[in-house]
Amino acid sequence: MSAIIWDAAYAVAALAIVLLIYVSGIIRYVGNNRVAVVEKLWSGSGSISGGFIALNGEAGFQPEVLRGGFHFFVPFQYRVHSQSLVTIPQGQIGYVFARDGQPLGPTQTLANNIKAQDFLDAKGFLLAGGQKGPQRAILREGTYAINLAQFVIITRERIYGLMMEAADATLFAEMANVIMSRSGFEAVVIKDADDVIGIVTVHDGPALPADQIIAPSVGSDQQNEATFHNSYQDPEKFIAAGGCRGRQLQVLVEGSYFINRLFATVEKVKKTIVEVGHVGVVISYTGELGTDTSGSEYRHGELVARGNRGVWSEPLLPGKYAFNTYAAAILMVPTTNFILKWDESNVGPHKFDENLSEVSLITKDAFEPILPLSVVVHIDYRKAPLVVQRFGDIKRLVEQTLDPMVSAYFKNVAQKRTLIELLQERSDIQEHSAVEMRSKFAAYNLELQEVLIGTPRAAEGNNQIEQILQQLRQRQLADEQVGTYERQVIAAQKERELREAEAQAKQQTAITESVLSIQVQENQGKANLARSQQEAAQTRTLAQAEADRIQLLGEGEAKKVVALASAEAEKVTKVGLAQAEAIEKQAAASGGARYQLTRQIAERFAEALEKSGVDIVPRIQVSTGGGDDAGGLGGPLLQTLMAMLVAERGEVLAAPTTTANTPADKA
Repeated sequence: MSAIIWDAAYAVAALAIVLLIYVSGIIRYVGNNRVAVVEKLWSGSGSISGGFIALNGEAGFQPEVLRGGFHFFVPFQYRVHSQSLVTIPQGQIGYVFARDGQPLGPTQTLANNIKAQDFLDAKGFLLAGGQKGPQRAILREGTYAINLAQFVIITRERIYGLMMEAADATLFAEMANVIMSRSGFEAVVIKDADDVIGIVTVHDGPALPADQIIAPSVGSDQQNEATFHNSYQDPEKFIAAGGCRGRQLQVLVEGSYFINRLFATVEKVKKTIVEVGHVGVVISYTGELGTDTSGSEYRHGELVARGNRGVWSEPLLPGKYAFNTYAAAILMVPTTNFILKWDESNVGPHKFDENLSEVSLITKDAFEPILPLSVVVHIDYRKAPLVVQRFGDIKRLVEQTLDPMVSAYFKNVAQKRTLIELLQERSDIQEHSAVEMRSKFAAYNLELQEVLIGTPRAAEGNNQIEQILQQLRQRQLADEQVGTYERQVIAAQKERELREAEAQAKQQTAITESVLSIQVQENQGKANLARSQQEAAQTRTLAQAEADRIQLLGEGEAKKVVALASAEAEKVTKVGLAQAEAIEKQAAASGGARYQLTRQIAERFAEALEKSGVDIVPRIQVSTGGGDDAGGLGGPLLQTLMAMLVAERGEVLAAPTTTANTPADKA
């Protein structure tokens, strides 16, 4: 029994010791995933004279925090507040609220962190002059061991802090709601595919001058890092570079930005897109007053260079622009031809002519038609700023200038023509109006391309024009009837020709056969003629060839005969010369030429007798009773015989006689 009592006593004593240790706070354990804020309950140094954190060992919340492990304290002097480590998830932002520090300045919304940027060292933060309230600096992703009595960390998932009073939770919850409404716990992400830019409004820093509505750009990639604010991600550098609160001229383009949304909010707006066929005329609301570039002849306002306040002299060409439309207005001006229609029922896609209506006319003969018309206009892109500076916008130009000018012109034209002339001379009026109005449009820096006139028609409730048109229709109908009758006469003539053609067609076979027969005969005659002509030509060719051959042969033969004759003559000549020489020698030998001649005659006579076959001695002897000479060979008898022989055989004697052409014979 005593043992049991002693065991119970030991247990009670141990429990009392443990309870005493816990109540006295001598030993405290802090987990490795937690942090402990130490509150000093009493101190020999007294209480804090100012502020919230005891920097000099006074009673109150101590600046240092406890990390994981066992910690030993003086009994009943300290209270330990165990808190979770502050964890900021990937891609998120944590906001810091400082309970202690220097008060904010009159122009401040957030506490500056120029010297006190380390929230892990509460004592160093306060000694460096850190300010109380919401901080400009933010916490990026990670885990932090922060004194949650001095700092309250607000994240999207929870609020890290040691709540002193019940109202603290409500206060910080409202602050978290404000940040949540601004999407402040995530980075500002501008995607390429969205074609947007970020317009930044800064809520801290000095106010803008009275003459500015947009804060000018501060910092650039070329500036020193100390003044470059890294696209509003470093508020201290932004303010140090002279940045002011309000909507900023500098915009955010594609990328991710970790911006304190209590310092600056971001509005995403569409990029400025200048379509093809347009230019953007910029009317800037900010910047310095620039020098007028419009020239001395332009009296309708000033044009300034880019970046200055006023209408820029250079328009934006087609493309995409990261343009802050709060700092300037961009007026789109078409540079392609656009049509203005004076017709209530027909409005162009640009809406410039939505308030235009048909032109009311009064003609020379007192009719009152209305005239629909269209005007094709072009604006030179280089003159677009001049047009905008002069008229404000294109629609105002159309309604306040072009409409009265065009209406007055066609009213004047109508007063000089009758209704019928107005209808019939529409083409001429259209052509002349384009020429005459072109100079009027040029005076307003516009180019008139063409004027298109519709058909005049009567106003509602007026049928006078319809009556005139009805008369014109009847007149035209009568003219058409005359034309119809004329065509009917022509048709009758054509019908007769058709009948003749049909009758001829019935006999066409016979006509065709006869025509073919004639053609065949003609073709045969032509063939025969061609054949005869070919034969005649062949005959002529052969005859000509034969004649040429004969001629050539004759010429050859003649040349041969000439050659032979020449040779024969030469031969005869030589023979004759030889014979003459022989005869001469014979004659000389015979006693002279006489004896020689007698000898030749005798020889020839003998040859003739031999060839003729005549008997030398006659069968009948006739005696004349003459002397010796009468019966002798050389007497009269011989002469008689020779004469008879010559008479009978003359040809025999002739031959020797004709060949006696030698010199001897002639002799």
